[in-house]
Amino acid sequence: MIDNSLLLIGLAFALGGILKGATGAGAPLIAVPLIAMLYDVRLAVAVFALPNVVTNAVQVWQFRDARVPKLSLRFALAGAVGTGVGTLALTALNAAALLLVVAAVMLLYIGFRMARPDWSLSFALASVLAWPMGALSGVLFGISGLSAPVSLTYLNATGLDRRNFIATVTSLFLASGLVQIPLLLWYGIMSSQTILLGLAAIAPLLAGMPVGAWLARRISKQVFDKTILALLCVLAVKLVWDALI
Repeated sequence: MIDNSLLLIGLAFALGGILKGATGAGAPLIAVPLIAMLYDVRLAVAVFALPNVVTNAVQVWQFRDARVPKLSLRFALAGAVGTGVGTLALTALNAAALLLVVAAVMLLYIGFRMARPDWSLSFALASVLAWPMGALSGVLFGISGLSAPVSLTYLNATGLDRRNFIATVTSLFLASGLVQIPLLLWYGIMSSQTILLGLAAIAPLLAGMPVGAWLARRISKQVFDKTILALLCVLAVKLVWDALI
């Protein structure tokens, strides 16, 4: 299993890295559903845990001067608490239910992006909403490995520039990951095998990021977004099929 898993998981993370390199976030949107489709959601979440912490720790340090103090701190702390709740739910749900949760999260993200592409918030309201949005992002992250339907949609609506956006979202992902890993180890979801696979997955994730940045410079944002949404839709439908059949 190790050899096949390394190849397939490496491909999933390389594709996730391309998305992260092109947009600044979103690697689990590709990596987690692909791994869940091939194996199961718990394995997908466990394998992504270490690469999540490593890559986001790097970006938190790189963009430390771009943090938005109150917003970033509130968002990250609330996300950490929500992740604990979501991880507990991950241990309780069966495999089919978890597949449906991942698919539902993806379809929610796709639907909102299509229905309200220009949705925006005032910064004052965004600061207040950082607590509930961070908590909900954390719950989704803990239970499915995906927080994008809430975290990315919310942050896109704040109008933060690229550096502030990356500093804030990576703070959330890092805080969530630091809570998630001990719980995954405690409940036996994260094993020596998933740790090794996660460590191996860091390289293709990092390798895919400059490819995504290169593509983003040559393909219009609209075309790239539509391509990603179409791919996510196919993956979501396949996850629903696997859960129900």
